[in-house]
Amino acid sequence: MKRILVIQTAFLGDVILATPVVAELNRLFPNAQLDMLVKKGNESLLLNNPHLHELYVLNKSNGKWKAIFGLIREFRKNQYDLVINLHRFGSSGLIAAFSKGKKRYGFRKNPFSFLYTKRFKHTIGDGTHEVERNLSVIAEFGAQKMVKPELFPSKKDLATIDRRYVNENYYCIAPASVWFTKQLPADKWVELIQSLDVNSTIYVLGAPADTKLGDQILAEAKHSGGVNLAGKLSLLQSAALMQSAKRSFVNDSGPLHLASSVNAPVTAFFCSTVPAFGFGPLSDDSQIKQVDGLDCRPCGIHGHKACPKGHFKCSKIEI
Repeated sequence: MKRILVIQTAFLGDVILATPVVAELNRLFPNAQLDMLVKKGNESLLLNNPHLHELYVLNKSNGKWKAIFGLIREFRKNQYDLVINLHRFGSSGLIAAFSKGKKRYGFRKNPFSFLYTKRFKHTIGDGTHEVERNLSVIAEFGAQKMVKPELFPSKKDLATIDRRYVNENYYCIAPASVWFTKQLPADKWVELIQSLDVNSTIYVLGAPADTKLGDQILAEAKHSGGVNLAGKLSLLQSAALMQSAKRSFVNDSGPLHLASSVNAPVTAFFCSTVPAFGFGPLSDDSQIKQVDGLDCRPCGIHGHKACPKGHFKCSKIEI
């Protein structure tokens, strides 16, 4: 193998859970050039990754089809020996299928997988982790069944975090989620903060849009050491901060995978979704909290904007 392309144009967490494939390909083919394609907004996750040669970005802001066919033209010029698509939806399948890669591997759920050289099953709900599903695509080359995801905060990121925020007694919380039913309610985050050391620092992590929620939680918790960092740190800086925390507390969402990527101690709250879907934490010190015994749970593979039953009992997790 001289040149390999890995495609994962889904969400933040999906990109993180694709990094074991990159690491294993580098181990198995140390002289190969490894490139990767992600969607706009996730490219910062892969900065400083020593295994990658070229990072491509699917940017649909100037037109979806223009971006897709532009990448196809570029990839055809590169003459890849192997193209691996870990995304299960159409746009990435089209790119992989028409890349002219000598071998084109991916999951059979993709609508363009009939044009792949090899197709692989992707079963959600049997307890197999997404990392294991991803690595199964390259198992024939000798890939391990499980490898932890990894991100690489820069020396500057680490120095900035260490200088400004790191102390001997701090926690991180990431209370927001895109989906309402995957997000532990604000009153539960307040309860959590009030259960922690009163002399500790509590850092709230998230995107700029999560600032209001962070302010609300800290105001209601009345913890003297609360600091809202939502929107103030990059993704890699957030991972660096979690790495040195006494513990991080997250939903079933992107920050969970940030914690896994730096092997940070983490507690993950699963409301409407379940760990059996394959997106649980992979840190050595990880804990899952959930409500067992609900016949309505899980109510779907992804979260919902509101509880389908109207009671949201799955959020009543014991802190």
